[in-house]
Amino acid sequence: MRQIHYYEPRHGHGLPHDPLNAIVGPRPIGWISTQSPTGQVNLAPYSFFNAFNYTPPIIGFASTGWKDSVSNIEATGEFAWNLATRPLAEAVNATSAPVGPGVDEFELAGLTHAPSRLIAPPRVLESPVSFECKLTQLIQLHDLAGNAITTWLVLGEVVAVHIDQALLKDGIYDTAAAEPILRGGGPADYFTIGPDQRFRMYRPRA
Repeated sequence: MRQIHYYEPRHGHGLPHDPLNAIVGPRPIGWISTQSPTGQVNLAPYSFFNAFNYTPPIIGFASTGWKDSVSNIEATGEFAWNLATRPLAEAVNATSAPVGPGVDEFELAGLTHAPSRLIAPPRVLESPVSFECKLTQLIQLHDLAGNAITTWLVLGEVVAVHIDQALLKDGIYDTAAAEPILRGGGPADYFTIGPDQRFRMYRPRA
């Protein structure tokens, strides 16, 4: 029989590291670029990120703490998401450094500003895929008792998409060829995917 480790989060997990991030993973990374009303650019990765709707396309990320990204988005209503890939992994990590609001993380990580079409914040030129987004909801999360916690969920509609054409094979986006990096658990675990991990499974028809 399996032995089960059981815990209630409110009482602690009793392990060397919280397993939640490892269980719900690996997770795509929200590499978010924003711009303040005065033009200061910010770039930061968020591991609580995903897509939530097809039409209109809605993506979102959660920020633990009121960070520059959230502040900029609240003020301007705009942000870009940039695909974090294996070749860009070190740059992604560099943009997570705890620096002041006056630091341009693009410059810190040796990245290039790419102009967006419909929003002011720049995209990451080196990233093969970018979404231009406009804020639809900014929600402060609450616990079971209804108390506000210091985490904010940012949801935005994708209004423009940029894709490196090398990733379009016969018009189909090749996820594995992009080599996305995904956040695992623990203090430093990341994953990537490739063709060897691909399998196909079609939904049952009515």
